[in-house]
Amino acid sequence: MSLVTVTLDTDLAVLLQELNQPIQETAREMIVLELYRRGSISSGKAAQLLDMSRWEFIQHASQLGIAFFDLNAEEWKRERLQADEL
Repeated sequence: MSLVTVTLDTDLAVLLQELNQPIQETAREMIVLELYRRGSISSGKAAQLLDMSRWEFIQHASQLGIAFFDLNAEEWKRERLQADEL
């Protein structure tokens, strides 16, 4: 594991402490969630990085408003048509 130092504004560090959010774990989770939200990593990789099952990660991300399926209207229509053909 690599060690990286990140400088946080004092206000942010204080806020995390007030919210009882451990800084290191919170930063790690937020980075992984953002990489997943951007489509840079899969749900499986995100789950692995956060030491949880894929299903647990999908549920957790969903509770935070990060959709598992991110399809536009045309993609959704194609998916439905393909499913109907099965």
